[in-house]
Amino acid sequence: MTEYLLSVHHGGPETLPPAEEIQSVFEAVDRFNTKVQEAGAWVFAGGLMPIEQSTTVDNTGDRPIVTDGPYAESKEYLGGFWVIQAPDLDAALEWAKEASKACRGRVEVRPFQGE
Repeated sequence: MTEYLLSVHHGGPETLPPAEEIQSVFEAVDRFNTKVQEAGAWVFAGGLMPIEQSTTVDNTGDRPIVTDGPYAESKEYLGGFWVIQAPDLDAALEWAKEASKACRGRVEVRPFQGE
């Protein structure tokens, strides 16, 4: 089985569902999570706090630099992810279709190296 990263990208607050619909999104994602777990494809998943709560560490020079905020300025950011096991890309894409529907966002599918 190959492990795949299913990553959810957001384009900012204007791309998120309205506040009154957020609970139904959480419930749909919970149902999706349960389905993935019951199918034995679950490895790990997590939702991330808003991009404003990120911190960047750069220790590539003479001394580390710690900066509040994201690494790069972008209109899109990673909002959450799943790591799943699937026999092939087609199976991972089927999971991603369901994940996208549940979270109401675009989902990128990428295999891990060495798989």
